[in-house]
Amino acid sequence: MSTGDLAQKAKDAASRSYSPYSQVKVGCALETKEGRVFLGCNVENASFSLTLCAERVALFKAVSEGATGVRRVAIWSDTGFLLPPCGACLQVLSEWMEKDGEVILVSEDGQEKSIPFADLLPMDLSGLKEHLR
Repeated sequence: MSTGDLAQKAKDAASRSYSPYSQVKVGCALETKEGRVFLGCNVENASFSLTLCAERVALFKAVSEGATGVRRVAIWSDTGFLLPPCGACLQVLSEWMEKDGEVILVSEDGQEKSIPFADLLPMDLSGLKEHLR
């Protein structure tokens, strides 16, 4: 799938955002190492700490459907600037992201940037599971 197609799927996912508090729509299209694509949108709650970001929604859908690795993640937002994943999403993604995985950021006004996942989270906690066994 082309980067443009993945970005368009992220934009389409954002149209289903439930964001009455922030008024920010975010969509995510996550491509697995098998080539499957899962979509997510941000889902807010009046108890704001219970809000879920688009990235985690897409990832949890993928994992629940048997995905074992993530190749690319496209994130679209209507903010007018490139909106990177939050720290919580980066940490959760790190458990499934391929070593050479990439994050594609796209804004409503057409800005686009591809970033290696490792540049966004150079030291993650996913290695801890090896020490806890």
